[in-house]
Amino acid sequence: MRNFLKVIVFCAVFFVGSGLSAQTLKFGHIDFQQLLASMPERDLAKVALEKVQADLETKLQAMQKEYQEKGKEYVALAQAKDANEALVKAKQDEVQSIQERIQTFQQTAQESLQKEETKQFQPVIEKARKAITDVAKEQGLIYVFEANQVLFHSEQSVDLTPLVKTKLGIIK
Repeated sequence: MRNFLKVIVFCAVFFVGSGLSAQTLKFGHIDFQQLLASMPERDLAKVALEKVQADLETKLQAMQKEYQEKGKEYVALAQAKDANEALVKAKQDEVQSIQERIQTFQQTAQESLQKEETKQFQPVIEKARKAITDVAKEQGLIYVFEANQVLFHSEQSVDLTPLVKTKLGIIK
């Protein structure tokens, strides 16, 4: 009987204690993409990335123009009745070389663009995450969820978006 009473008292204390701690748990949510879109630093990063992309596209267009011109020269030379076979072969090799350079450039440009995107946007993302962490700590939250990936959140969940925007000095 005494053991049974001890078990009941233990369970009562455990459940009452659990209930109290569950009431103090605080959750928050934020629309991270909306936050990033509202940050002025994102716009600056986007402009810098677009400039790099435009420079790469200009270079690619110049290479393609050269390829087209050399291709026309090759076709004209190959169709000539008195064409020297060695010159035709040399022109063909030149056109193939340009084509290979274009393919290599496209691959390298894509990699370069991805690195530049990371370089430009990583500081913006880190700044946003730091602000979220700071606000979450100030609000006493234990979890912050991405609002677009949560199927349900109650009214008790704190929306950090306006608080983080205020922390970052974004007025919208």
